[in-house]
Formats: sequence, C-alpha cells, structure tokens
Amino acid sequence: MEIQLKEVTNRRELRKFILFPQSLYRGNSCYVPSLYMDESNTLRWDKNPAFKDCQAKYWLAYREGKIVGRVAAILPGKFYEKWGKRYLRFGWLDFIDDPAVSAALLKAVEDWARAEGMEAVHGPLGFTDLDREGMLVEGFDELGTMATNYNHPYYPRHLEALGYTKDTDWLEYEMTVPSQPDEKIAKAAELVMKRYQLHVLPAKTKNDFLPYAHDIFSLLEEAYRHLYGVMPLSQAQVQAYIDQYFGLAIPEYVPLVLDAENKLVAFGVVFPSFSHALQKSHGQLFPLGFVSLLQALKNNERADLYLIGVKDEYLGKGVNAILMNQIMNAFIRNGVKKVESNPELETNANVQSQWKYFERRQHKRRRCFIKPLTAEKTD
Repeated sequence: MEIQLKEVTNRRELRKFILFPQSLYRGNSCYVPSLYMDESNTLRWDKNPAFKDCQAKYWLAYREGKIVGRVAAILPGKFYEKWGKRYLRFGWLDFIDDPAVSAALLKAVEDWARAEGMEAVHGPLGFTDLDREGMLVEGFDELGTMATNYNHPYYPRHLEALGYTKDTDWLEYEMTVPSQPDEKIAKAAELVMKRYQLHVLPAKTKNDFLPYAHDIFSLLEEAYRHLYGVMPLSQAQVQAYIDQYFGLAIPEYVPLVLDAENKLVAFGVVFPSFSHALQKSHGQLFPLGFVSLLQALKNNERADLYLIGVKDEYLGKGVNAILMNQIMNAFIRNGVKKVESNPELETNANVQSQWKYFERRQHKRRRCFIKPLTAEKTD
C-alpha cells in the first residue's frame, strides 16, 4: 500500500507525532515513554528557545489512514558555525518494520537537506546535546531511561540498507552500589579537598544550589565543548532547562564542588530513576501521573546519572573522587541498588574512568548514523 507523508503544522498533529511511539511499543517492558509535557516543550515552535537559531520540520507517515512512522529534521544554525560542517540532523525517528516506511521518512529529511545545501544527514540527534540522541544497537532487552531513546532491533538494519553508516557510538553502563561507603574513595576525596582548598556545598534545599544553576551550565559548556555535535546554549535555553528539570532535583543528588572563593569547579547531576513511573503513567502527569513521579523521587532502588563536569584546570587531579564519594554515599543512604550511567561517548575515557569505583557492566550501545548526500538522480 502507498505511504503518504504529512508534514506536522499544528498542535493537534504534533500531539499525534508525540504519542505515536506509545502504540508502536505497546506491551514492550523495556520501552520508557517520554514525559509528554517535556516533548511538547521541546518540539513546539513557540516553546523551545532553540528555534531562535534553528529550523525544524516534522513528518508523519500514513498508510490507509493509520500512522505508521514519524521523523523530525533539524537545521541547527550554530552547528556550522562551530564545526564547519553543513549537516542536517534527524531525530524522533520511529516506524513499523516496513522498508517502504523508513525510506519515505528519511527521503523527506534528505530532500530538505539537499534543498538547504547540506552535505550530510546525521542522527538521531536533538536540538541540543541535552536532548535524546543515538539509536540503540545493543541492549534491546534492557530497561530504558527517561533520558534515552528506545527502538526496536530492526531500526539499525533499515538505516544501513538506506546507506547510513556509523559516525559515533555511545556506551551505557549499569553500576551496582556497594552496601557500605568506600574508605579509599573517602580518603582520596579528603586529600584532594585539602590539597586544593576545595569543599562541597552543604545544600539542604533546592534554594541552596539554585544560585549555582547558571554556573553549572557554564561549566557544562566548558567540559563538553569537544564532544560530538555539542553546540553552545543560549541564555534562554539554559533558563528553559533550569525551569524544566531543576525543580525535581534532590539536593544531595546534585553535589557541587567549590574552591576557596566559592567558585564552582565540579558538579554532578543525578536523579532517581523515573523509568517505571513513566511506564505506569504513560508519560502523562495528569490525572495521576504526577503521583508516580513523586513516589519515584522518594522511594527508589534505581538512579540515573545525567551530567558530570570538572573545570579544565582540575582535570586529572582527583576531583572526581569528591563527586563519586558524595554520590555513592547518597545512594547508600537512600537505598539505591542499581545506577544507570546514561550515554557517554565510547571515546570519553575521562567519564568512563569514574566508573572504576563501581561493580559495572556495559549493557547498552547506541549509535549516531551519517549519510553523505549526493545530487539527487533525475530520469
């Protein structure tokens, strides 16, 4: 049957775009739906500050009136400025196991890329490095997280058949939390703090660490500037992320390391796992979805690592031991047994070295694919 593509142009169609994966993955115990409110804020042209510097198009694929696929295409204004490459991004790619559907969706993306003079298409990627990125290529039987995409095993095969190849991979680890604090890490942390006159912010409430929220993002930009596809965030984007996520943050899960002048030199951002809560609520806050999220914040044996950053001048000086000591002790106090690292580039040795403090297993791999574009053939 013929595939029909329809560009999303209004909020009613955008709602269908956001909700399509829930029907595609119905009954899959590893799929974690996104929080609908977050997806809407990210994809709406009037909500996401990224649209000041970029353009985006979304398509739904239909067959006999039924949605069978979706895709977003993003033309990031700051990417060429930083990386010197004319790449268009694709993301939010989902489709049934039919090559005609995936081909139609990606053809729409590639056609727009050619029309804009792009030299390649790559993804899955979002508007920024803080959006979900990468296509799962290993770990299809592992529980997903709030921060990551999930996809069926047939997805990578479809992309490879369409001429897409690996550009980079991210790895993910599951760590087991020890039952007792590690004295070696505690001593190492104490020595580093004494040597460099550092201390940990004694935050008891959100109001204690919120004054450092913008400093966290400034350090984040410094620490992540060389990572794949990272683009600088505007102040409006930073504020949007602070408003969106920091209200849920638990003070002891956001360790901030300060110098003698109370300047931020390192940070970590951890959340209790929302995977089961999102599955239970189907990604909705109302009528009762917020209850599941609140329960996940208070009583949870799983946690997700989101961000870790250290200033350049403190790299290799053991500051990560301070962060790991704080985080590990918080896990033990709160009964956390398992921790997800979330994606980290396979070449990022600095981050991977931090997991030496844990019993761990590398259980997922996700990939960014790329396809160079050539002139479209004509008959």
